[in-house]
Amino acid sequence: MRPAVAPMRLFLAAAGLSLVVVAAALYTQHALGMLPCPWCVLQRLVFVVVGTVALFGAAVNSPRVRRAAAALMLLGALAGASAALWQHFVAASSTSCKLTLADRIMSTTGLDVLLPDVFGAWATCADAAVRLLGLPYEAWSLAVFVLLGAVAVRLLRLPARR
Repeated sequence: MRPAVAPMRLFLAAAGLSLVVVAAALYTQHALGMLPCPWCVLQRLVFVVVGTVALFGAAVNSPRVRRAAAALMLLGALAGASAALWQHFVAASSTSCKLTLADRIMSTTGLDVLLPDVFGAWATCADAAVRLLGLPYEAWSLAVFVLLGAVAVRLLRLPARR
């Protein structure tokens, strides 16, 4: 019989992974000169949201609230995976990302002006189409969103405890 998985550990792992991914993106941008496009910074925002929801899920002790947090994490992971796939199959071959959905979302949040070093888009989608360790950058993002989605599904499948 397998030992029970503590929901708090899964939530904290998801939050930590989200933080590491955003930190890695900032490192590659500021230390390695890999400038992000609007789809890149939109994915950063989704990682921040998923990580924040995961921290909230770890902090509460209500099974209903934890289920809601896990469901929101799953929705965020699906949205992030969709953005990564769109970036790979559509946006990466475009010379302009201006006025795309990602650009409009980021400008609507105001984060691109409030925190330009984190959420500012400085490259076109075609210019931002780079590889990291042999894989397109967005493939790494997609893999992490899939992993976060799997964690959310695992959390949703845990038996409810009172």
